[in-house]
Amino acid sequence: MLLRDCTKSELEHFRDNCNFTESEMQYFNMKSKDWTNIKISMEMNISEQQVCRLARRVKNKINRV
Repeated sequence: MLLRDCTKSELEHFRDNCNFTESEMQYFNMKSKDWTNIKISMEMNISEQQVCRLARRVKNKINRV
């Protein structure tokens, strides 16, 4: 599932129910706008490896919901 393909109501559902941390929420919002991991890492000033860890945590939370 790609976040860019979700409707606004689906995105809000995930925001409300996944209990994202601040960094996870920031990643989620950028990814929903179809940002690349490289662009996200530059914007958040973290490494690509950290972005991959964030992505994994966000994906796990979404799958649980």
